[in-house]
Amino acid sequence: MLEDIIKNKLSKLDNIRSFGMEPYPEKTGKSISNGEALEKLETLSDKEIILAGRVRSLRPMGGSAFAHIEDESGKIQLFLNKKNIEESKFKLFISNIEVGDFVEAKGKLFKTKQDEKTLQVSDWKILSKIIRPVPTEYYGIKDQEDLLRKRYLDLMLNPETRELFRKKNIFWQTIRSFLLAEKFLEVQTPVLEHIPGGAEAEPFVTHYNALDEDLYLRISLELALKRLLVGGYEKVFEIGRVFRNEGMDRDHLQEFDFMEFYASYWDLQKGIEFTEKLYKEIVLKVLGGYEHGYDHVKSADADHVAGGYKINWEKEFPKVDYFDAFQKAVGIDLGQEVSVDELQKKATELKIKFEKTAGKGRLIDLIYKKTIRPNLIQPCFLVGHPIEVSPLAKIDPKNPKKVLRFQIVAGGSELCNAFAELNDPIDQRERFEAQAKLREAGDAEAQMMDGDFVEALEYGMPPAFGFGMSERFFAFLQNKSIRETIIFPPMKTK
Repeated sequence: MLEDIIKNKLSKLDNIRSFGMEPYPEKTGKSISNGEALEKLETLSDKEIILAGRVRSLRPMGGSAFAHIEDESGKIQLFLNKKNIEESKFKLFISNIEVGDFVEAKGKLFKTKQDEKTLQVSDWKILSKIIRPVPTEYYGIKDQEDLLRKRYLDLMLNPETRELFRKKNIFWQTIRSFLLAEKFLEVQTPVLEHIPGGAEAEPFVTHYNALDEDLYLRISLELALKRLLVGGYEKVFEIGRVFRNEGMDRDHLQEFDFMEFYASYWDLQKGIEFTEKLYKEIVLKVLGGYEHGYDHVKSADADHVAGGYKINWEKEFPKVDYFDAFQKAVGIDLGQEVSVDELQKKATELKIKFEKTAGKGRLIDLIYKKTIRPNLIQPCFLVGHPIEVSPLAKIDPKNPKKVLRFQIVAGGSELCNAFAELNDPIDQRERFEAQAKLREAGDAEAQMMDGDFVEALEYGMPPAFGFGMSERFFAFLQNKSIRETIIFPPMKTK
């Protein structure tokens, strides 16, 4: 069936070529967008204009025909009539142009009896002839996997998908503009690294032929950016792709866009105040307001509403202390000595799966994600993390078991990570060594020893605040999985 359809389209392609019209010309005479033509019909009605776009509908009616063409700005009707166009070109259009083709149309604007703004066509030419059938709105692609795999068809068929990625552009441009206005310097750091660091994740490995060395795709932007603070820059940020060779679920992908910024001489409280302003600005610019729905919380104490939970970003974000929340939810006081065995027993009791090689930090994190995080519905700052889960954060001087760190959590999802940055090279080396032992024991996500970064700290890095967020936040605002909000997500080959 498909072969017959393609054969028929190839025949029409040959007809167009035989007529002497190039079906894939180099350029178009398009003089105005469809949207502008619709908006300015009154002032343009006496002028000859040229429009272009994809044919969305075609209705022959004897000696006349109506069609709609669509460009990015909108859809407009065309009217073709034998009296107003060369007869051979009229017949060529009727016989060989189909829904999906791109055409250029010359003519003048008018309104039909039904008051529809229309271009009366005096001439036309093809811009691109399709040879594969375009799915229709009614018989379109129903399988979500196919839509993601062939995103160009999703964009072609669904205006809401095109609008989604316009909003995503607003998301990143809002962040960039906000930071630039605060005198941050935007930089680009290497994607290929000798030692991946800055996060707990398993890296991808590649081979650099020119150097004959194995390198890693970066899992974070952190350690490169902090080297810049050592070098003398005080406020830097980067928006770039990171790669993590880990599982795929609603909140995780193997490659995604990430943003990190670092500010010398800022403390955690300054970072909290700045971040809340940034998030409110992002939400307002992307959504046009401060409230949205979210319906993917597995369990929560908050009041449920139709279609999910209403998340409100307008109020001040409260602080939730990690240790207090853990003791209340789990019954374990992290302020006291807690053994790996005790945490394993609690995880087993809670039916939480864990690797036998999991250390204290990993077990604490797994239990937190099962018991505490799902109940954090409205935006809040989770503060005071255990040192075992934060190898790059500065110790809290009031409690050496805690670090100066926060995460914004909403809807049971972690939407950022931020620290008062560790700048003590001796402490940093010891924490890397502890991570290396976990790695040797089989923890593939534990961080590697980065001697060059420790050496950089030995030259002195000022007190600093560091912050990181991914496009997970945009997906959260859209109430979608992160995969749905990536324009070409990684997909398993069929």
